[in-house]
Amino acid sequence: MYGADVDQNLLTSVMDAMVDTSRTVDGVPTSLCDLGYCDVGLDDNWQACGSYGDAGNYNFHDETGAPLINYDRFPDMKAMTDYAHGLGLTAGWYGNNCICAESATNEDKFFEGDVNAFVDFNFDGWKLDGCGAQLDLQKFDDILTAAGATAVVENCHWGSAVPYEPTLDWCPWNFYRTSGDVRANYASVMGNLATTYKYADTLLSRPSCWSYPDMLEVGCADGPGGAEDAGLSEEETRSHFGAWSIISSPLTLSMDVNNATIMDSVWDVIANKEAIAVNQAWFGHPGGPFKESSEQVVLSEVNTALVESGALKRRGLEEYNELLKETGMTRVAASQYLYKPMSDDNTKFAVLLMNSADDAADLELNFADIPGFKAESAAVRSIWSHTDLGTFLSSSPFSINVKSHDAAFLMVTVA
Repeated sequence: MYGADVDQNLLTSVMDAMVDTSRTVDGVPTSLCDLGYCDVGLDDNWQACGSYGDAGNYNFHDETGAPLINYDRFPDMKAMTDYAHGLGLTAGWYGNNCICAESATNEDKFFEGDVNAFVDFNFDGWKLDGCGAQLDLQKFDDILTAAGATAVVENCHWGSAVPYEPTLDWCPWNFYRTSGDVRANYASVMGNLATTYKYADTLLSRPSCWSYPDMLEVGCADGPGGAEDAGLSEEETRSHFGAWSIISSPLTLSMDVNNATIMDSVWDVIANKEAIAVNQAWFGHPGGPFKESSEQVVLSEVNTALVESGALKRRGLEEYNELLKETGMTRVAASQYLYKPMSDDNTKFAVLLMNSADDAADLELNFADIPGFKAESAAVRSIWSHTDLGTFLSSSPFSINVKSHDAAFLMVTVA
């Protein structure tokens, strides 16, 4: 959202906004932190980028391995984290950065220097990017443990196995990126969402090791992609938030929380306690797809002329998919159905019915298609509107009209 325009004053103003209670939920003054959004993360642009070391080959570390701070922007990191803690918030930092990425920092002293600074500044969380040479996340974890420190760690290696995909018994981080950077457009959101699917049924996404298709783009526009970051419609905002909720992704807000107009426009979505409860639940499965239509749609407007020329249609499916990848276009099923268990006894499920087609559509849910669901009838509730829709026989499909790029978010309970 802010790009390079960040400093300590901005971060503390964001912290103030996180505990502001000028908005309400169910008539009760409620802050973002009251809803669970209690961490404020400092990303890039805190470094004193330059040429350091005897050979001038370090970009933001000194010879001892200590990271160098841009004190014009951040005069007192410890005071900043203390301010967060005084408000009941946690504070996150950022390592292995991109704006002045190090190529000569794989010695232990650089890992140790970063951990020492992390501890001295009293940060709580750490986003570790994939731009520099400090790619060994196990080493970071070992040094943190040896220092007696704890941290919520994001593995931000963009879904690459270096070899930093988790296994069932190895995950020295708390959540991990499955994708490249998300952008504020529906095609990017849907493309990133799909990168999490392979981790769901294998349980490689699980408590303390969550898959993460990048931050939320609700309330965002005018990003680094220019016209491709035009922002999400009201319908797309619901789809985005519902999808991240049902797959148990960390819900990381990235819009300007100090902008009242933006906050008002997305408040009903990000403050939906029923959706947040789905995100926070764990009953043995992180949530994922269980059905999709055979019809597919191209979402991105990249290379529209090529699509209209019919050139794509004249190529084989493999070439077609490869060309879509090359041109940045996202091709998805016109409708996708996602689910997440909400009880230990298979009596309650969250279900998200997503419509990526250009027009509104009646989406039909056969209750028996929901993995684990077995009952003669089901009670259905709309999570978005907080209303009970009725009780329905499982032998007949449940149908609901869903707008283009929107999603019906339902709670289905054995009746």
